[in-house]
Amino acid sequence: MSTDVAYPVFRTSDRDLALRVARQMVAFGAQPWSQVSVEAEVPTVSEVKRLRDALPESWFMCWNMDAPVVAPPGIPDLTCAAPARELPDDLAGAEAYLPLTVSMLDQPLGSVEDHFAAVIGPHQAGIHWSSLSWPEAPERDLYGEEKHAEVTLLLNCDSRELDAPADTHLVLVHVRRCNGDGYEDRFAQWLAERIGQKVVGPPQPT
Repeated sequence: MSTDVAYPVFRTSDRDLALRVARQMVAFGAQPWSQVSVEAEVPTVSEVKRLRDALPESWFMCWNMDAPVVAPPGIPDLTCAAPARELPDDLAGAEAYLPLTVSMLDQPLGSVEDHFAAVIGPHQAGIHWSSLSWPEAPERDLYGEEKHAEVTLLLNCDSRELDAPADTHLVLVHVRRCNGDGYEDRFAQWLAERIGQKVVGPPQPT
């Protein structure tokens, strides 16, 4: 079973610029079947309500193993993914499930990125493009890649796990993890160069 490794290729405090650079990398490998997923950590009930209304097609879920087994009256079981439209206005008792993750998975390219980035505010979030295709570069001894051809934009954080807050945004390009002989480094650097960028930090494994 193969895995990926993600290399940071651009960092900025400008959210719009970060999204633009990420899309440049996506465009280099986009296919008709490519998809995008978004997710964010939501720390407060008031923000759950705001994002419920701003992202009505999203889903909310608690990943806290200590969350209540039985949901309070009127609150859906948030230990399973619950549609935003099913969250009531009265979220009394939902504090026990915080933080919640809000997500929209496997959407068409271009359908959710702009709005999600605009409404997510200061929360740690990610936009992840998958099912891309990286071409081969025989002159650099690089093979093509499809399974692990992906791009991630981290908003307000430095970690793919959304657990490292930052005041900047980070674009990551994904490649297949090989045998650690430098192939991954060379492939990531070559991809970054396609959009006028370079690797700017250590890779992040799966």
